[in-house]
Amino acid sequence: MKRYKLNGTFFYCPVDLTLHIVGGRWKGIIIWNLRSGARRFGELKRTLVTINDKMLSQVLKDLEEQGVVNRKVYEVVPPKVEYSLTEEGQKLLPIMEAMSVYGGKFEVE
Repeated sequence: MKRYKLNGTFFYCPVDLTLHIVGGRWKGIIIWNLRSGARRFGELKRTLVTINDKMLSQVLKDLEEQGVVNRKVYEVVPPKVEYSLTEEGQKLLPIMEAMSVYGGKFEVE
């Protein structure tokens, strides 16, 4: 039986591991919103209207730990932080695109 490992956690199915990375209420939406380039925390917050600061911080931290999101801190006053997709994060975009196409079938007028 094959095993897969991410940050010390073992998975027995690659689909389960992928769902662990993109699953949940916010991860996929954050990845999708970073597809066109780097965003600051406030920009993401305005896009994801119903997320609170604590949850956004936690999800971004999780995605960073999983190697999907890069956090770049600029040494300026006031502090500036940008989030962008890593090379691994970019590899998830075809999956997100397929999900967008599938979900788009349910659009209402």
